[in-house]
Amino acid sequence: MNIFTKTALALLLSAGTAQAQDYTLGDLEISHPSAFETAKSANVGGGYMAITNTGSVDDTLLAVHVAEIPRIELHLSATDKNGVATMTKQDGIPVPAGETVTLMPGGLHVMFMGLGGDPFEVGEKINATLVFANAGEIEVAFDVEARTAGDHGGMKHGDHGTMDHSDETKSD
Repeated sequence: MNIFTKTALALLLSAGTAQAQDYTLGDLEISHPSAFETAKSANVGGGYMAITNTGSVDDTLLAVHVAEIPRIELHLSATDKNGVATMTKQDGIPVPAGETVTLMPGGLHVMFMGLGGDPFEVGEKINATLVFANAGEIEVAFDVEARTAGDHGGMKHGDHGTMDHSDETKSD
């Protein structure tokens, strides 16, 4: 685990550990599934967690399902040298054997789309199913937490919800 991953994991786990839950599925450890509160008008929200693969076989997070949310994608956010944020849909998020992958603002994350006037509120739990290529499926709850000034991953408040997602293909 490199220093960036260790620091990101420590920050992720320290923010709201009172509500945090951890889950185990075979050789995978899922730590602190969470989402930040969204504005009442937001149509999208992000989901975050750390996934540690303690085994000797690589795995991949293929999908996240939530009954009440019509469209969910796995994304990678990046900001270029000019400060322009872009988001790219991922077909899966690899979780190499013996490593930790941290989903966090400004990087890999779960994109909950089509909130349609039902914002994420602090204290709410979003019941979800994570689908992995090898380990299978596991039920988790994303804890909705208050957003703080440092939670934007280099993006200004509101940028994520106002990004153009129209060029992305709809998932089934």
